[in-house]
Amino acid sequence: MYVVMNELHVPVDGRENVANRFAESNKKMEQVPGCLDFMFLSPEEDENFQIVLTKWKTKEDYENWINSDAFKHAHKKRRDNLDKSPTSGNKIYAYEAIHHL
Repeated sequence: MYVVMNELHVPVDGRENVANRFAESNKKMEQVPGCLDFMFLSPEEDENFQIVLTKWKTKEDYENWINSDAFKHAHKKRRDNLDKSPTSGNKIYAYEAIHHL
């Protein structure tokens, strides 16, 4: 299993906007080959980041997703800066799951 965590750097007052952008993502991700789980995590404390956590059968499945037309389409609005998102940056963490249920 391959796990990817996208740490979103979002000011507290912009978190609702970002959460709304991801509202339909779980349904869309169910259709992505190899995607086992999708979670959008919102922190309990103000100084923490919002997190997008995905689990994949393989690293190749994840790479196929990020290189797909569907991924590019899903992120086009952000890339074109049309949505005026409050996200100021992000950091990707990727892990190979050694032990899991």
